[in-house]
Amino acid sequence: MSSPIVDLVPPEMIARYEPVIGLEVHVQLATATKIFCGCPTSFGAPPNANVCPVCLGLPGALPVLSREAVELAMKAAMALHCEIPPVSRFARKNYFYPDLPKGYQISQYDEPLAVRGWVEISLEGAARRIGITRVHMEDDAGKSIHDGFKDSDRYSYVDLNRCGTPLIEIVTEPDMRSSDEAYAFLTELKQVMQFVEISQCDMEKGQLRCDANVSVRPKGAEQFGTKAEVKNLNSFRFLKMALDYEIARQVGVLESGGRVVQETRLYNPDTGETVGMRSKEHAHDYRYFPEPDLVPLRISEEWRARVRAEMPELPAEKRRRFIESHGLREYDAQVLTATRTLSDYYEKAAAAAGDAKAAANWVMGDLMGALKAEGKEIAESPVSAGALGELVALIGKGEISGKLAKEIFAKMFSTGEAPAVIIEREGLRQISDTAALEKIIDGVIAANPKQVEQFRGGKATVLGFFVGQVMKATRGQANPAAVNELLRKKLG
Repeated sequence: MSSPIVDLVPPEMIARYEPVIGLEVHVQLATATKIFCGCPTSFGAPPNANVCPVCLGLPGALPVLSREAVELAMKAAMALHCEIPPVSRFARKNYFYPDLPKGYQISQYDEPLAVRGWVEISLEGAARRIGITRVHMEDDAGKSIHDGFKDSDRYSYVDLNRCGTPLIEIVTEPDMRSSDEAYAFLTELKQVMQFVEISQCDMEKGQLRCDANVSVRPKGAEQFGTKAEVKNLNSFRFLKMALDYEIARQVGVLESGGRVVQETRLYNPDTGETVGMRSKEHAHDYRYFPEPDLVPLRISEEWRARVRAEMPELPAEKRRRFIESHGLREYDAQVLTATRTLSDYYEKAAAAAGDAKAAANWVMGDLMGALKAEGKEIAESPVSAGALGELVALIGKGEISGKLAKEIFAKMFSTGEAPAVIIEREGLRQISDTAALEKIIDGVIAANPKQVEQFRGGKATVLGFFVGQVMKATRGQANPAAVNELLRKKLG
């Protein structure tokens, strides 16, 4: 959806400017309990059920830092190639909001958990790195729900279940120069977080949220323009649309002789516009000071090494290995590393098959097609990776044909059985015995004298007819290579 303001700013005018974009991404850590107390983080509980004196901020209740949350945050920092200092500190970030019962958020300020990292994105075949300024830990606020439109019938409800949910905030450098780059960055970031099992990153459940800082400057200029922050972008699509609108809006303001104001804005998906919310806060507005109830967080070299030893292979590394070691195309490697579960499935299938390329074709084709038709994820596949690899191996050994394999796969998908079980029970093994094939071929030739005459008269394409008749007579079980060779010999 476009808006009147964007429509009034011609593309050639926008092309004279360069956008400068940085993102602040909040990721909910996949812990069972909250960051400073033992309340569960489960989604969908009745309002205000998962709360206690600590996350409600009641007097005398003291926070206790979750080791699990720290280790997940460390893994996230390592996955983003960040440095993790030996000491970081928690601070109180003071602001008022109805769903923040403490009146402050426990966050990190001048001594964050991790600094100076990067994420590599690829756009139109070109790779570049987006810098990560910092990764810090904090607890989440609750949720306000506003209902009603008329003043006499307007209500606001507060659900504090999210209070104290562990978050990391990932702050990038202002390195992105288009909404497409921002979209690519967020896509790669989400995949990395899911691969390392930091978070499920379900945006509908608020597990991944994004704020964008955007400004524009004339192309060739070195000084940044005045930035606006667009808050609470809860989908990748809305992120791109909000950035495109905000870039055009700021260009329109500058071209008309106006001045861009530093402010916080919200994106309205119904109108496709960003609207002013409040003037942009600065750090001093939050009156940061060290959290008196928490000691500094000290991360030893031994702790860091132990956590690093638990890190899985990252998606970019896995893609590179699939291309170099398995001989896959870049597109295939991208598809097969979309999730950690899918990549693990493929690797097990390839190992069982002994043919990485053939296994990739079966996973991306028949398996993913069948799963999509049933509305299932790879983790729900009734065909195990080992069983699919076994099926591919049987084709490679010439024990079954490709056509017969598809028939067997369909039975595997519906029953969950291994291919050997189905082949043995239903007598589906490929016929390669020369004597048995000759008998069938002799019958096909005898039944089709007209086609024999056409072939011997020089119409070579008729051979395909005979192959089809033999395959039909054997229910697809005849060895195609052997059938072709015997037919040519007998037809002369």
